Amino acid sequence: MNYNIVNEIKLSYSRKGNCEQVIENSRDAVMIFREHFDNEIIDYRESFFTLYLNQANKVLGIKKISESGISSTIVDVRIIMQAALLCNASAIILAHNHPSGNLKPSAEDLKITQNIKEAAKFLNIHLLDHFILTSESHLSLEEEGKL
Repeated sequence: MNYNIVNEIKLSYSRKGNCEQVIENSRDAVMIFREHFDNEIIDYRESFFTLYLNQANKVLGIKKISESGISSTIVDVRIIMQAALLCNASAIILAHNHPSGNLKPSAEDLKITQNIKEAAKFLNIHLLDHFILTSESHLSLEEEGKL
């Protein structure tokens, strides 16, 4: 038996296509998130996405972090940061939906945002915004001064 062997870890990131979209304002980011949220279930179950950007605010990619129940979803900060490091992101933008239609951020929303912000700061990655989406509207935590 050879005890010196360890598991090999392989990570990959693929930029399929040639997306050169630049995020210039919150409207640009919300438009991208809305393209990835399933309109059929935005009022049914909660999902959480992260948008990854380079230094010029060009979109590197988007990742669904979780999809869970009616009133909450589990967000693992390590998964968000792992993807950010893998694609060499300089900035991230977060979004999740509220199936209730209520745009008011919950205490849990604010807490996870703060946790992600601290982790990103440690890695020299900027958290630019966190959006709460409903089928009808959206709220920016940055614009509300809650970031």
